Amino acid sequence: MKLTFSPASPFARKVRIAAIELGLIDQIEFVPAAVTPGQPNDEYSRLTPLKKLPVLILDNGDVILDSYVIVEYLDELAGGGKLIPASGPSRWKVKTEHSMLQGMLDSMLLCRYEALVRPEALRWKAWSDDHWNRAWTGMARFAQQADLLSRPFDVAAIGLVCVLGYADFRFADCGWRKAYPTLDAFYQKMQERESVRVSAA
Repeated sequence: MKLTFSPASPFARKVRIAAIELGLIDQIEFVPAAVTPGQPNDEYSRLTPLKKLPVLILDNGDVILDSYVIVEYLDELAGGGKLIPASGPSRWKVKTEHSMLQGMLDSMLLCRYEALVRPEALRWKAWSDDHWNRAWTGMARFAQQADLLSRPFDVAAIGLVCVLGYADFRFADCGWRKAYPTLDAFYQKMQERESVRVSAA
């Protein structure tokens, strides 16, 4: 298998963490790729017209898109039910939490692009502030979940690690650690996992 990735991509980091946790990391060849808004990449567009990282390319040439779908595929490959509960209320809880975290990362990435890529004269502050608020209030929601430190490591916990790591990486002055000490405690605890440490950008 091959995985397109950028070391700076929180979505690719999610897959790397999952692959390490599932014992599949040695079966994946990592292929560096760059996709930037406003810059064509015809070769990558042949893999996915969405031009998003990461993409998993199977040995038979099939392509699996979206970091969550890739993690789900890897989880099934490893026997199932390891990072995504197989059934019952916990499955839907974890999937819902992950969807929220995925949306938070999407909003943070849009904020990053607005500040870095869009010409200054065309930047829309209210739009950017709205997207940042989605990520920030999402953090507030997860800060209230006392079970995060005690429950089994799952795809939602991986997603939260990626959100907080990306906040450190791209929004170092945002103050999330001071605002949400329970998330800080969660993130520090997660640093004990090899998969989290070695996947950091």
